[in-house]
Amino acid sequence: MVDISGLNFADDVAFCRFLTTEIGVAAIPPSAFYHHPADGASLARFAFCKEEKTLAEAARRLQRLKKG
Repeated sequence: MVDISGLNFADDVAFCRFLTTEIGVAAIPPSAFYHHPADGASLARFAFCKEEKTLAEAARRLQRLKKG
């Protein structure tokens, strides 16, 4: 889980949708798992059950967030 509150997205769903469509990296919006979805709206969840080369490519793509 990472804190996305400083990235200026409306919520975790908007961030995860952006990540998938614009960056090519999938993340899970954790608000769906909270009794009060707002409690998870500033977080994103990543799963790391991938090959090393897949994780390296994801890290390279995530660097684009620094430029935006």
